[in-house]
Amino acid sequence: MKEINESDFEKEVLNGGNVLVDFYSTECAPCEAVAPKLEGLEKLFGKEIKFVKIFRQGNRELPDKLIVKSSPTLLFYQDGEEVCGRLAGGIKRSEIVRELKHVLGKEKVTQIMATQQPFVTDVDVAILGAGPGGLTAGLYLCQAKINTVLIDIALPGGYVSTTHMVSNYPGFIDPQPGYLLGHNMSEQTKQCGTTYKVAVDVTKVDLQKKEITIDNQETIRAKRIVVATGTSPNRMGIPGEVEFRGKGISYCATCDAKYFGDKEVIVIGGGNSAIEEADFISKFASKITIVHQFDQLQANKTAQEKAFANPKISFLLSHEPRAIKKDGDKMIVEVEDMKTKELKTITADGIFVFIGLKPNLEIFNNQFELDEWGYIKTDEDKRTNIDGVFAVGDVTSKKYRQITTAIADGTIAAISITREIG
Repeated sequence: MKEINESDFEKEVLNGGNVLVDFYSTECAPCEAVAPKLEGLEKLFGKEIKFVKIFRQGNRELPDKLIVKSSPTLLFYQDGEEVCGRLAGGIKRSEIVRELKHVLGKEKVTQIMATQQPFVTDVDVAILGAGPGGLTAGLYLCQAKINTVLIDIALPGGYVSTTHMVSNYPGFIDPQPGYLLGHNMSEQTKQCGTTYKVAVDVTKVDLQKKEITIDNQETIRAKRIVVATGTSPNRMGIPGEVEFRGKGISYCATCDAKYFGDKEVIVIGGGNSAIEEADFISKFASKITIVHQFDQLQANKTAQEKAFANPKISFLLSHEPRAIKKDGDKMIVEVEDMKTKELKTITADGIFVFIGLKPNLEIFNNQFELDEWGYIKTDEDKRTNIDGVFAVGDVTSKKYRQITTAIADGTIAAISITREIG
């Protein structure tokens, strides 16, 4: 891709016809993830649209003028005017193609995409999932000189990256920001030499053949596969939840609490995540109401004591949400008293949901032997019922799910694989 400065912007972009502009930064994992996708798409679409990149740190006035606040940010221009949507963060190849259709037309993009040639990459080990378990497996395998690729539909770090602070990770006297802990794990594994393919679409997984296809183009063929796909937040499954997700309903306090300064918030749940995240939200919100279906909280005693002592936090126990509505900027939650069955409504500016997690197994089409809760069964070496396929971290059947237990799983699987193929 051609690199330009802000002094070139008018000539190269505003007078350049169809142009895709990538505002990037150094030491930026999302920037590194999107760069090869842009280079590949430039080979396909370079005759129809110009691809340029601008270094944000070296050209500060232009991104400020254009209100570019994060890296990477992709802008699309047509005859000097910005068109379609901007893309930022962990950008997928499919998202870029979608926006190109707005610039070049759906028919032309479809025709060009049909010319791309699929290809196969052979590796020793493919790891699906870049959370602590997957990253640790990648680190151990790389240090054992085993050719390893790490694949994730999002950016490295996993669920820990959305956690406000981690206070029980060994080696750190002070609590660590979750995003920083995840970032440091990722950088350590990357520097070792593990290949990353992140923020991709996993379009097909054949565990028997040990093949993983990403972005409908590249098939990664491995001798062993490690599944480390983790978990996702449970949904309430009530009217209004899907409709208002991201429009008043959030599942990530680290991501969204800052938008509720001096406002009232409802937190749904009573486990560790709900109570600990409520404490974090209280740094911003003026009032928090915790709604929990049982008459007692399930969080650890330390978290409970801290929450009970927080003057901003109140509790509505033995109540369960039944529907969510919106009235202007206000969120209205209809709750049922689990003892009297009475329905009533409570109102706030936002809702945070922390009611547990579910294993991310949709892409595997019921190929694994699972426990009664839907998690993958493994033996002591982290082998699954499928030959050559291992599973680690929160996606597996186990009593405790912590960052440290995921790391232990990744270590065990990597050592087991090293003894097999090292």
